[in-house]
Amino acid sequence: MNTPAPTRIWVDADACPVPIREIIFRAAARTQVETWLVANQWLRTPPGPWLKSLQVPGGPDAADDAIVERLAAGDLVITQDIPLAARALEGGAQAISPRGERFTANNIAERLSVRDFMAELRGAGVQTGGPPALHARDRQAFANELDRWLAQRRA
Repeated sequence: MNTPAPTRIWVDADACPVPIREIIFRAAARTQVETWLVANQWLRTPPGPWLKSLQVPGGPDAADDAIVERLAAGDLVITQDIPLAARALEGGAQAISPRGERFTANNIAERLSVRDFMAELRGAGVQTGGPPALHARDRQAFANELDRWLAQRRA
């Protein structure tokens, strides 16, 4: 982790749904918070000084590693990746999912356990299905959680 810097938003952008990215873009422009989208592919971002993208080489956890290397305490990580959320929390950052779930020290161990259990089931050939579709209530929950973080940052 780097030395403390102005708080930033880091987006694990490879799997971040487009409607969630649009919410992030608007919030970054409105609040002038430096926001980085990190992915192993090129991503289009609206023009503006607050939005930046970082393309990393493909490979397992390359985007996660790039985010963790650049994180500062107090930053926000937006990710569906539970191990990345755990790493962010360990470094003093905060983390939320694109569905608006806040990852905390109180819930991350359970989330990691469930994730590992589901991976074992899939490895054994059990069809577990994927995540449910992103609904309007999920987008609203995300926007509310992002606004809470932004409000804390201003306080």
